[in-house]
Amino acid sequence: MRNPRVVVVMGVSGTGKTTIGPRLAAALGVPYAEGDDFHPPANIAKMSAGTPLTDDDRWPWLDAIGTWAHGRAGQGGVVSSSALKRSYRDRLRSEAPDLVFVHLAGDRRLIEDRMAHREGHFMPAALLDSQFAALQPLQPDEPGVTVEVSGGPEEITARALSALAGLTDPASA
Repeated sequence: MRNPRVVVVMGVSGTGKTTIGPRLAAALGVPYAEGDDFHPPANIAKMSAGTPLTDDDRWPWLDAIGTWAHGRAGQGGVVSSSALKRSYRDRLRSEAPDLVFVHLAGDRRLIEDRMAHREGHFMPAALLDSQFAALQPLQPDEPGVTVEVSGGPEEITARALSALAGLTDPASA
C-alpha cells in the first residue's frame, strides 16, 4: 500500500488479534494499538464477569478507536477491535473513512481451544457463543480481507500481508 492506511484487525475473541496485530504493524512499519486498551474499566469488569457487552457499552469504545484511527490517517497504523457487526465497522469508518479491515476467521473448535490455553486475558471462553452470534462477516462493499487463522502466527501474518497487498489503494486509483 503506497499510501499507508489504518488497518483494523477484527474477529471474535481468540482469533489472534493481539498476536497478529503487532506482527502486521511491524511488517508494515506502522504503530500498533491494542483495542482492549480503549475499553473503559466498566466494560472490562462486565466481560470479566462473563456478561456480554451491549451496543451502548460498545459505542464509546468504538469512538475511542475511531479517534485513534482518524489521528493516524495518511500515516498508517494497525489497531485490534472485534468489530463484529457491520454497524460497529460503520461507526469506526465514520471517524476514519479510509480504514481497511483484516477479518481473522477460523473454525470455532480451534478458536475455543486457543482461548482455553491462553493466560491473563479477561475474556472468558464462555462468551465465545455470544461473539459468534453477533458476528457479521465483512460484506463485499466493505474494504477488507478475510484471513484464515489456522497455522502459526508467521503464516497468518504472511497471509494477511498478501491479502492486503491485493487491495486497491484509493490514493493510487
